[in-house]
Amino acid sequence: MENRIDALLEKMTLAEKVGQLTSWSASIFGAFDMGALIQQLVDGAISIEEFESLPRDYHEQEIRDGLVGSLGGAPDVDTLLKLQRIAVEESRLGIPILFGFDVIHGFRTIFPIPLAEACSWEPDLARRTAAVAAKEASAAGLNWTYAPMVDIARDPRWGRISEGAGEDKFLGSVFAAARVEGFQGDLSSDESVLACVKHYAAYGAAVGGRDYNTVDMSLPLLHDVYLPPFEVAARAGAATFMSAFNDLNGVPCTANPYLLDTVLRGRFGFRGFVVSDANAVGELVVHGFSANLREASRMALQAGVEMDMSHGYYRENLPLAVADGSLPGKDLDEAVRRVLRVKFRLGLFERPYRTDAAKAERTLLASAHVDLAREAARRSMVLLKNEGAVLPLAKELRRVAVVGPLADDAADLLGAWAGVGKPEDCVSVLAGMCAAAGVATEILHAPGCKVLGDDTSGFADAIRAAELSDVVVAVVGESKDMSGEGGSRIDLGLPGVQEELVRTLVGTGKPVVVVLVNGRPLAFPWIKEHAAAIVEAWQPGIQGGPAVADVLFGAYNPSGRLAATFPYSVGQVPVHYDHPMTGRPAAATRFSSKYIDGPTEPLYPFGYGLGYTEFTYADLRVDRVEVPADGKVAVEVDLTNVGPVFGEEVVQLYVSDLVGSRVRPVKELKGFHKAALMPGETRCVRFDLEIAALGHHDEALRYLVEPGEFRITVGPDSQRGLQATIRVVAG
Repeated sequence: MENRIDALLEKMTLAEKVGQLTSWSASIFGAFDMGALIQQLVDGAISIEEFESLPRDYHEQEIRDGLVGSLGGAPDVDTLLKLQRIAVEESRLGIPILFGFDVIHGFRTIFPIPLAEACSWEPDLARRTAAVAAKEASAAGLNWTYAPMVDIARDPRWGRISEGAGEDKFLGSVFAAARVEGFQGDLSSDESVLACVKHYAAYGAAVGGRDYNTVDMSLPLLHDVYLPPFEVAARAGAATFMSAFNDLNGVPCTANPYLLDTVLRGRFGFRGFVVSDANAVGELVVHGFSANLREASRMALQAGVEMDMSHGYYRENLPLAVADGSLPGKDLDEAVRRVLRVKFRLGLFERPYRTDAAKAERTLLASAHVDLAREAARRSMVLLKNEGAVLPLAKELRRVAVVGPLADDAADLLGAWAGVGKPEDCVSVLAGMCAAAGVATEILHAPGCKVLGDDTSGFADAIRAAELSDVVVAVVGESKDMSGEGGSRIDLGLPGVQEELVRTLVGTGKPVVVVLVNGRPLAFPWIKEHAAAIVEAWQPGIQGGPAVADVLFGAYNPSGRLAATFPYSVGQVPVHYDHPMTGRPAAATRFSSKYIDGPTEPLYPFGYGLGYTEFTYADLRVDRVEVPADGKVAVEVDLTNVGPVFGEEVVQLYVSDLVGSRVRPVKELKGFHKAALMPGETRCVRFDLEIAALGHHDEALRYLVEPGEFRITVGPDSQRGLQATIRVVAG
């Protein structure tokens, strides 16, 4: 491979080299940048129909001239094959193109949003859905996904919390590796795509939860919490990374040599290439970090960003930087080498045409993929409340009212960044309930209100349906464009008059089951107090409706557990479970770490979830009390299903470092196991806890496992469990 890369580099002109570092998106003819047109679309100056009808420029001549390294977007398979043929058969050197797209939680078959899928606590599920997404994307002619997003997110105001695995580094790391493995396989198959791990780094800690905002944190916190998923993804073989929009401690991530070179390549051993997020190179000027685009391009490349996405800044400015001597030619060559190496690794030079229209036709929305979408959706749902065992619903019910603005809404079940998924592929909750109800059960429907706005004129129909029914299912939450990129919210309550609708329905005296469709943790203390049952369905994808019906009617016993804490109020944020210890923990006295106008505890803690059966924990034991720092300890607990039906329990292991040289978190997740038990069955659940995993970074960024006492807690969530203590001794 290296010899072939050397041979190509010797033949390449400066323009062709820079071309390999350039990623375009399809644009309207005559414009490389569609930003102005997109803004017109957002402003309503042009309709979506007018926008979609405009002819696209796929930069065919630039491809023919060898000036395009990758192309973003998802045109039809025939167009992609045509463009690849131009690159391979008509350009001077025949270098194939990378075709990238945001395949975040499915391509045509749309699965639950990643935050929802993390609530399954099943990394193999994420591996399987990512593999299907890769299979469909590659069949459509793509070979690169801008995923997975592995940012740790502890502020639910940030809309992009929906794209990751939540607030915890351990859970996030496990899912990061699973998704990389699912997308890429071993890259020898034509059903794989390159993964692109994003957003590097600490984007999920944006101040105020405002997208693109600044991040300021200590380096030990960065290395202890925010970088582990990136390291795991790199070591899992991720081929590409994406630099983040934000600055970190005053240095934009897209021109941050500490992040991109010292840590990513030096410490993590990453050997792929880094692409900027869209326009992130140009935004170095807006940050006030670069004086002009030429300087911004040079700084980004030398920091470790090999490919510029979407705006052509590298193409315009790197040749000038080479000409004036500010950019050494060897730095440019090394960047080109890294891009070519990934293309060889993918096998593009040997197999540039990996699909055709017939393969795409039989692959997209294949029945097995749709079945997996239903499985993933129901395994991602979290039962938050079930007072009086109102769930599962009896199929003998006379009438069920299915109300709320999202009950008969298919499009919003898809969530943000839903690939090329279509609303017509999606089954609504109302349709799912109608299909699942018994023959004697009548389903009544009234939307009641819209997701946004203050119109309550539909309340009367919803109340009438409720009064005629035995039980009410209220499907409420967020529209898909209220989360995802640019979807930061200042308020975490139900938008519009939806909570007022729920209050009105509860006032009828009928049991109200609230089904939440949303892309982030929400705050709803009144509903928690007064609803009979609450199911967190998230934005569940194309099979969301049948999956909700499976859960509500008991065809599936919910086993999801929260991957992010739900706050009681937005004023509690950040309210993650693994907060540092304080010298004055919350107590009855005023002078403690608490609020005077509300609870300190969250609405629902990390790891929380219910099911239709119950489990008990007994006899927590460790195989040794004193353990060397380089050893491990076996932790066992007896788990019993004491309820009436088969069920699954996520057994969670947390560790607290009781005394350290730095203030430590109150507890940290260090292991979990999902156990499936029949009624009356008892099983010993075992963890092999590596003591090396109990360390932290000091101010000098040395990783330390300090001697002393550690408390182990094993239980059903981050707030409950049995406890044991071990002592780590110097080895």
